Amino acid sequence: MIEDFFSPLISEFQITYRYKVHFTKDIFQIDNPVLRNFFISEKKQGLVKKVMVVLDERLIQYHPNLVSDIKNYFQDLETFLQLTGDIIQIPGGEECKNNQELWEFLVNAVNTNGVDRHSYFLVIGGGAILDLVGYVAAVSHRGIRLVRIPTTVLSQNDSGVGVKNSINYQGKKNFLGTFAPPVAVFNDLRFLESLDDRDWRSGMAEAVKVALIKDKDFFHWIESNASALLNRNLNTMANLIHRCAELHMDHISNGDPFEFGSSRPLDFGHWSAHKLEYLTQFSLRHGEAVAIGMALDTVYSYQKDFLSKDDCIRILSLLKTLGFSIYHPMLSDGEKRNLYLGLEEFREHLGGQLTIVLLAEIGKSLEVHEMDLKTIDTSVNFLETYL
Repeated sequence: MIEDFFSPLISEFQITYRYKVHFTKDIFQIDNPVLRNFFISEKKQGLVKKVMVVLDERLIQYHPNLVSDIKNYFQDLETFLQLTGDIIQIPGGEECKNNQELWEFLVNAVNTNGVDRHSYFLVIGGGAILDLVGYVAAVSHRGIRLVRIPTTVLSQNDSGVGVKNSINYQGKKNFLGTFAPPVAVFNDLRFLESLDDRDWRSGMAEAVKVALIKDKDFFHWIESNASALLNRNLNTMANLIHRCAELHMDHISNGDPFEFGSSRPLDFGHWSAHKLEYLTQFSLRHGEAVAIGMALDTVYSYQKDFLSKDDCIRILSLLKTLGFSIYHPMLSDGEKRNLYLGLEEFREHLGGQLTIVLLAEIGKSLEVHEMDLKTIDTSVNFLETYL
């Protein structure tokens, strides 16, 4: 019947994603079974899978035996795993997400080495290189299995354990990207020891963020352990990373992991941070920009009478105690027009409706759908003169 042609057909299905975040030390030492056990659990009879390894070239400065350690580690797995030629070393940092030639180089490597959907990308580095390689993995053959080994505080407690990946494009941060969960994540404490002080500190911003919006007790713990964290106590940092990663993963599994809505609670402080990174030509680390963004939205929350003065001062004090600057001159650049443009770009990135996460109290967030430019202005001025 012709009438049947005009009847809509409905398809509805669900996909379950599951991946583990492992915590270890010296992952490529022969006697460390953590990574080996993962690949054995993925083994399929009669199938030899390929592994393309990509790492941040700067790691070799601090871990000169890393390439040989990786090759030696995989020798015991050659019956069902095959490394694809030389281990690929590329520059990390935010610049790698701006480099289209680097993206094309990695896609060509997938093609040249015959990497298929049963194969793996094993990426070792900070958040930017994880984003880049994750994007290549997600769009090549519509999805190559991704194994992440984050090497910074920021990537171990935040981006490395999440489901997003991206590159920068058209002058906008994370303009191109996908939601593509990894098959496994391995946080190796050894890599943290080689971080400079800025990168060590930078990752703590995301821990403060998630504590502010989700866990008051965790905020108190960070306050109590601020000195140990600042003085690079590895055990204290390990505890911070584990709790922060746990809170992020809980949000992903129980919230809106693919961001179909306009609410992004984990982006507290990020609308201005993303713009600041571009305005400073990425001289600011992501965590440093987030710290300034959190300070701005904290003061805004206070000036709009959402947040108490005591809580506002505690938050700013913790950020300063951890070594963060809470103001940058680019916040005021162009009579703050560039900052206001960042708000519009963030609205566009969300998909239409502006949704900004602010604070009602430490450990409790609220959402607003508009921001008062006059109050933003006075909040910036507050930070500029705050001692």
